[in-house]
Parts: sequence; structure tokens; C-alpha cells
Amino acid sequence: MIVWFRDDLRLADNPALTAAAETGAPVIPLYMDEIGSDTRRPMGGAARWWLHGALKSLADDLHRLGGRLILRRGSSDSVVALAREVGAQAVFWNRRYHPSAREQDADLKSALERDGVQATDFNGALIAEPGTVTTNDGGFYKVYTPFARALHAKFPEISPLKVPKRLAAPVAWPDSLALDDLKLRPTKPDWAGGLRETWTPGEAEADAVLDRFLDKNLTRYKPERDFAANDVTSRLSPYLRFGEISPRTVWARTDAAVATAGNDAARASAEKFQSEVLWREFAYNLLYHLPPIERENVQSSFDDFPWANDNAAIQAWQAGQTGYPIVDAGMRQLWQTGWLHNRVRMVVASFLTKDLLVDWRVGEAWFWDTLVDADPANNPASWQWVAGSGADAAPYFRIFNPVLQGKKFDPDGTYVRTFVPEIANLPDAYIHEPWRAPENALKKAGVVLGETYPKPIVDHGRARKRALAAYENIKGKAA
Repeated sequence: MIVWFRDDLRLADNPALTAAAETGAPVIPLYMDEIGSDTRRPMGGAARWWLHGALKSLADDLHRLGGRLILRRGSSDSVVALAREVGAQAVFWNRRYHPSAREQDADLKSALERDGVQATDFNGALIAEPGTVTTNDGGFYKVYTPFARALHAKFPEISPLKVPKRLAAPVAWPDSLALDDLKLRPTKPDWAGGLRETWTPGEAEADAVLDRFLDKNLTRYKPERDFAANDVTSRLSPYLRFGEISPRTVWARTDAAVATAGNDAARASAEKFQSEVLWREFAYNLLYHLPPIERENVQSSFDDFPWANDNAAIQAWQAGQTGYPIVDAGMRQLWQTGWLHNRVRMVVASFLTKDLLVDWRVGEAWFWDTLVDADPANNPASWQWVAGSGADAAPYFRIFNPVLQGKKFDPDGTYVRTFVPEIANLPDAYIHEPWRAPENALKKAGVVLGETYPKPIVDHGRARKRALAAYENIKGKAA
């Protein structure tokens, strides 16, 4: 039988793999590179870099169980072709939830069953699949808090599946591409140096990252998570994105860590941390029930929003050259490491959509290409939350002040100095607003505004008023 790996590149708590192993039949693990497929949004460059490492790790792990990862390029039709090629009696996979992916899987199931091949899918991505947590009238939740409360009540205990002990091998293995044939990593130019220095993809590393977080940072998480320079967040997001660890495993091991710690600080931080896991669940709930959320406003009133879309401003934002240090630090961290601190994600997204009045889809697309954790549900849902167009959106009048956010969540400027070194020698009093520094302070720090570091590309006070006027204009139309 064939096990088709997709966004579930792990052995532990993998229902499709476990079910296949339990049959005792020979198992052919498959990964299909779907680039060019009309049924799936192409991965961005940073995500494809990560995918290379994740597949290498998965192949090594499967080898230790007696298996081999077969790599092919194509779509679900190619899965049908492989099933015919090897005479497979069954194909197992874990479900995906984007409307186009669901349509693809339905077509695949029909095609396999026409060939007399058993087609079985499983929940390998979520604690609670869409449709399992519903409102009193059977609908889906459009607000996070009641959704999270309902999910918590329905799944009080979670027991992840263990790694299969062994996989039976076929008499002969089908042909496979080499991993390098997929050309997932950049070469000319090789822009991934910062990603290599920052990350190690793979299931074993995902386990280690979770262990380090629970052992060293769990109790610090709630009080310190918003401080950009404090390395207390889990950094599990890319591992969850590629399924190198399951949310069920994260949840269960967090509960176990709290039980071991046995104190209120650990319990409070764990609840806050698990709320982020539940936000991911909520985002997939929206992805499943709504039209493609990476393209369409959840609130149709935003279809007529007067976005400005100034190309020069967009390029300054992408390059971290806006003149607002906390924004520029975030955008440079993103470019260098493929990841961005969550508080700073909100700040840079608010700056783009509200200070610059740029369509949230522009920012979502940039994140999709540059984030190693670019998630088909989390990324667009979070952008629509900040922009105000989402189902459970931030209030339209919530416009982050980049100076105040910097002062509050990077009070001594450590984060800004790390990623914006050209202003590192400014005193703390001016690190988040260099334009207010006196000439002698600028000169001593080696800063020439407009030359070594840009002046602000927009005045936040005036930009805020402009944004509020635009939002007020559509507020009465909001769904």
C-alpha cells in the first residue's frame, strides 16, 4: 500500500502511517512535489528551502524503520498512476483543508475506487477538524474565543500515536527522484545563508525544540512572550507547518510539563501557549468554511476599501527601510531568518495596512514567499485579522503606533540594534525614533538621516487619521 505524505512529514502521531503499518502489508511512503499543480498554491521560496530539509530528515527516519521515501513530481493523478504501477491495494493519506485541496482529494478517492483501490484519509493535522466543533445551531465559529472554549471542552485529554516499530518493505521499490532533482533550495543566487544558520528542519529537531521550550521557557512564556528580544517563544511554527510535529503532541507534552512543574506560573503560561495552538485550529476552521481566504475578504464590505498600494512604500516596507526602527528590524529579521516574532508580525502588518493603506494581500503574499512557516490557514487569517477584514478581526480603530510598540516591547533597543545595526549607537531614548535625536547624538552615533538610515516614509499621526477616515467610511457596511 501507499502512504502519501503531504503536510505531515513525521513518523509520530501520523494516523495514515500508523494505520498502514498496522495492516502488516508492504508500505510504500510517497512524497509528490506538486509544483505547477493547479490544485495547490505554490510554496514560497523560504518554505521550499525548509521542505528540502524536512524531506531529507523524513527519508532518514523511514530508512531506520525499513522503509524508503519515494519522491515523484506531479499531482493526484500521479498517485493513481503509481498505485497502478506497483499494484497497490490501498492508498492512505492525512487530510488537507483548503477548498482546492479538498476537491483534489475527493477526485483522487473517486479515481482510486474506480480502480478497485481502497482510499482512506485521516486527521493528521488538527486537534479538532472543521465540523467537529460547532455552534449551537450547527454552524461554524467566526469568533475565536467561543471557538477555543468549545474545543477545550470537547477535547479535555489528548493521546498522540506512537512511532510504528517497523514498516514492511515491498519486494521491489518503484523508481524515485533524488531529493536534489526537486530543486527546492536556491543556488543562483544562494540567499538561504541566514536560514541555514537559524534552523534545522526535521522531526527530531522539532522534538528537541519543544523539549527546550518546555524545560527552559514555559514559565517565562506568558510574562515575556511579547518582548521581541527575549528568546522565550517556542519557534515551533515551521515544524507545525510541515507536520514534523503534530498539534496533538505539542498539546499533550505541554500538559505533561505543567503536571510535572505543578505551579501556577507554568499553568498560566501553558494556557497562553496553548491558546496559540487553538488560534491555528481556528484559522483552519475559517480556511475550511470560507471562500479562499488568501484571496477574498471575509467581510465583503472591504471589497471597496480604498487601498493606496504605493509601490515605493511597499518596497521600503519589504526591505526594512521605512524609517521606523521596530518595523525595519522586523522586516529584516524576516528576510534574514525566514521567521518573525509574533508581536512584531502584528506591528509590521498594521504598519503596511493602516499606516501605508496597502492591501493586506500584498503583505500576505510577501510573508508567503519569505516565511519558513508560511501556513495556508494561519498566514491569511492573521493578515485579515490585522487588516480588519477577517471573521474575528481586530477593531478597525486598533492601529499600532510603531514608536510606542518599540518602546514597550523592545525597551532597551536590543532587538532593533540586532537587525538595524546602522543606528545601534543611538542612545536608548532615541533608538525607536531617530528623527527626534539631537544633531550631536546623531553625529556621535554615526547616523545621517536620509543617508545612512531613512527618515520616516510616512508621519504616523497623519497616517492614522487617514486610516481611520477610510475605515469609518466602510464601518457601516461591515458584515
